[in-house]
Amino acid sequence: MYPYRQLFDFTREIFLQMGCPPKDAKLAAEVLLEADLRGVDSHGVARLSGYVRLWEAGRINVTPKLRIVHETPSTATVDGDGGLGLVVAPLAMDIAIAKAEKVGTGWVSVKNSNHFGIAGYHAMEALSSDMIGIAMTNASPLVAPTHSTERMLGTNPIAVAIPTQNQPPFVADFATASAANGKLEILQRKEKKAPIGWIQTAEGEDTDNANELKDGGALLPLGSDLTHGSHKGYALASIVDIFSAVLSGANYGPWVPPFVSFLPVADNLPGEGIGHFLGAMRIDAFRPADEFKTHMDNWIERFRKAKVKKGEKAVLIPGDPEREMTEERLKKGIPLLSPVEKDLEELSKKFGVKL
Repeated sequence: MYPYRQLFDFTREIFLQMGCPPKDAKLAAEVLLEADLRGVDSHGVARLSGYVRLWEAGRINVTPKLRIVHETPSTATVDGDGGLGLVVAPLAMDIAIAKAEKVGTGWVSVKNSNHFGIAGYHAMEALSSDMIGIAMTNASPLVAPTHSTERMLGTNPIAVAIPTQNQPPFVADFATASAANGKLEILQRKEKKAPIGWIQTAEGEDTDNANELKDGGALLPLGSDLTHGSHKGYALASIVDIFSAVLSGANYGPWVPPFVSFLPVADNLPGEGIGHFLGAMRIDAFRPADEFKTHMDNWIERFRKAKVKKGEKAVLIPGDPEREMTEERLKKGIPLLSPVEKDLEELSKKFGVKL
């Protein structure tokens, strides 16, 4: 187990060594460690070495100058200047919140960015302003559309954070694939098989081989197959891709740059970098905030009292497992798999930063 502060300080120092300004290094470390605290281990410090390799390959600008390239009172398109998505997305969300404060809602589409960590972090930014936050991003093409064997979409997550009065906030954060690629990476590190319905072979057959992507396979959309609603997962992923990239001018579909640095970026790209879409909605643009939050509490309390199946303990509200995990890990520390520890030790030697 590693104390949160120890991993945070180490991660921030690595970003500083890469050349990030102190404020950006702190923010990037905060976003990454939030994933580990919430139990989304696939998107936390396990990704740190990946960002370093992208930077070494010249694909991340650690001193970006964000600029608004188009805007209206309630919308903006932001050019992330090739920066860390961990930094670009929070700054873009700040713009969305500022617009919402003035006109009720704010919507920002981002181009020329990189992987932004967990979507939930960015959606939750809006909570402290009594706003509903929405965050989504497209990602490296690893998911085959329904009926296809070709990788055309990313795991393209959607996150929505909704404030409450006394109950913990409602926070939904999910991939539009049957499983996030990071969960597959965890299985690979543990040398375990994948559940049937997560992945298919290059020929489109079901498989439990967690390494199948390396042999040309693809992740499946949320729903896994047509009988179980994969067309809905495919549609959701497509919406995220369009809002994040076609709308902003980022790359979309099979042209999204890969997160791994050893894979080449495609030629003749239709856009710039990876795209995000962020939104903030002021509660009192719709009804008095206290009134809404009181009813959100009522909504949550009623769902918690819903009758449960035999053998189950309770109905969970989106955000419950992550909140409980955060409390536990702040007390007991954050566990790391040995391959992740090895990665961090190598970074420690490379940059001369003590782990």
